[in-house]
Amino acid sequence: MQTCLGAHCAQVAGQKSVWRGNTQHIRAAMAASTQAFHVPTPLLESLELSKLAGTTVYLKMDNAQPSGSFKIRGIGHLCQKVARTGCKGFVCSSGGNAGLAAAFVAKKLGVPATIIVPDSSSDLVIHKLRDHGATVQVFGKVWDDANEEAHRLADSEGLQYVPPFDHPLIWEGHASIVKELKAYLPTKPGAIVVAVGGGGLLCGVVEGLKEVGWEDVPIVAMETKGADCLNAAMKVGKLVTLPDITSAAKCLGAKTVCTQAFEYAQQGSIISEVISDLQALQAVERFLDEERILVELACGAALSAVYSGVTRRLQEEGRLPTPLGPLVVIVCGGSSISLAQLQEYQRQIQG
Repeated sequence: MQTCLGAHCAQVAGQKSVWRGNTQHIRAAMAASTQAFHVPTPLLESLELSKLAGTTVYLKMDNAQPSGSFKIRGIGHLCQKVARTGCKGFVCSSGGNAGLAAAFVAKKLGVPATIIVPDSSSDLVIHKLRDHGATVQVFGKVWDDANEEAHRLADSEGLQYVPPFDHPLIWEGHASIVKELKAYLPTKPGAIVVAVGGGGLLCGVVEGLKEVGWEDVPIVAMETKGADCLNAAMKVGKLVTLPDITSAAKCLGAKTVCTQAFEYAQQGSIISEVISDLQALQAVERFLDEERILVELACGAALSAVYSGVTRRLQEEGRLPTPLGPLVVIVCGGSSISLAQLQEYQRQIQG
């Protein structure tokens, strides 16, 4: 009797242990579907950049996000919303950062992810995507080609298409960056500097500024020549599709900026500026020397606003106020860069 009772107790205890384990798994899955995947990132004052800009420069360090870039703010927000209603899997077209964000979030949610990248994507990015458990397909020369394939897969295989930048939920997620600035800055910024590719971050910053009552804060939108779809559109007053992406900053490689970003640029205090790949590279090198942080070329475009004297020139032209209040530079990401990749950029750009 005692033996049977003991065996029965052991069996029940084992069932309870399994039940507790399953419950923990379910609770973890539920938490993943309701908690934000991005983290509040550091806001650092840069003495070197402040000296160059002639005003206090704050660095919003979104390269410290779990996926390595700001993209997780918007893509995480969108994927959470979709996952609550159920989906077979995600498919995302990306030059790097958006795919890494989608793969990271999909893994946390337990949803399969397929990431379509152009053949300009680095081996580093492809390896990282696979490490996150994503299926990676290389398709086309530039992101626009990969995006067409992502749409085809979404339609043919019943997958949830995750756009890298063009969706209201993505902009809503990116707006969180401004809410953090509002919480931690001692005063309203004099201007905010962002890098622009497809325009998702720009849209999020504009919407965030509206939410916190900072609509009058100017935004300096930085692009590299050869990936300057926003600047090209603003010059002619309508959306423009670039014939090709010739910039080495492939993470900025959308041939057409999203419609909402263009409309915001037409309405608000957005200043569009274009710098060369060399200027972006020099910004990456100086940032590494001075701040001891390695970021990708697309992020170098934003940093060039200070390093290349863009903000100083805009003040001289009367397009930014003098004196200028605190300048915020969004350090958008560093997941697509390594020392080997930096050396390759140096060979490619500097010759």
